[in-house]
Amino acid sequence: MNRQKDDPNKVHINHGIRAPELRVMGPDGENLGVLSKRDAITKAESLGLDLIEVSAKAVPPVAKIMDYGKFTYEQKKKQ
Repeated sequence: MNRQKDDPNKVHINHGIRAPELRVMGPDGENLGVLSKRDAITKAESLGLDLIEVSAKAVPPVAKIMDYGKFTYEQKKKQ
């Protein structure tokens, strides 16, 4: 069988997020509550930002609205 395992370090953004509902954090760290994936993406796009899944194992998963470039920079800085 040729099953691909999900890379646990892979970051899901925007339409790549699989969860139907997400707990969403705004760009300034404010809690926007539990939103549908569609509503969360719409909110992020209206701000000119990305929706990034930061905690996929939480129930519901946690996503943050922020710039993806800034997110990857912060991740590399942590390493």
